[in-house]
This record gives sequence, C-alpha cells and structure tokens, in this order.
Amino acid sequence: MAQQITEGVSITVETFFNHEQSNPILGEYIFTYRVSIENQSVFPIRLLRRHWHIFDSSGTYREVEGEGVVGQQPVLEPGEAFQYVSGANLRTDMGKMLGNYQMENMLNKKLFKVNIPEFELIAPFKMN
Repeated sequence: MAQQITEGVSITVETFFNHEQSNPILGEYIFTYRVSIENQSVFPIRLLRRHWHIFDSSGTYREVEGEGVVGQQPVLEPGEAFQYVSGANLRTDMGKMLGNYQMENMLNKKLFKVNIPEFELIAPFKMN
C-alpha cells in the first residue's frame, strides 16, 4: 500500500492482480487498484482531473489524462473521504504507476495539484 499527503489531501492506493482477466501467455496482465482520497484540509475540495504515468518492466510508458475519476468529480468536505476502484492493463508482469489529481478549493476557486504516490503493479507469481 502506498500513501502520500499533499496540500492536506491524503491519497492511499492498494493494488491487486486480477488472475481471472489476465492471460500471461498472450502478455496480458490486468491489475486493479483501490484509491482512497481523504480531505484533511479545512476547506471543501472538488476533484476535477486525473493524470497518470504508467510504466511496465519492458520500458513501455503511457500517460492517461481526463476529467474526474470513474466518471465522477467528487466534492469532499473537510474530514470526508472518497474511494474508487479502477484498473490498468500491462504487457508485462511488473510495472508501476504514479500521477496527480487536479483539485479545486471550493471556497476560493483556486486550483491545486495533489500527488498520487508511486505504487507497484506486480503479479504475485513474480515475487517467488
């Protein structure tokens, strides 16, 4: 599990290897990740955008950018948390992801970035 706090917003990521949807023979490795976002600041925030950097062990690099997360742009009051589950497909059994969220301070409408900590995507059989 990876965790990081930026600008009073805590991001925690937990990863899982999806055995059922993966097909190692074809170089298809599917990972699921659960992200928890907790507003530890004193003002309400809104998640506007996401920006991911995705790497696999063959050196392949991808960027994914877009509005919100899983079709939502959640608003979090101070002390509130939001959790979602998403996934990534790799061509190798190991990789990593990191990125950031663009947030809006709902009181003064200022935008700020919150770092998503780097986390590893590793098929369990690779760890033996």
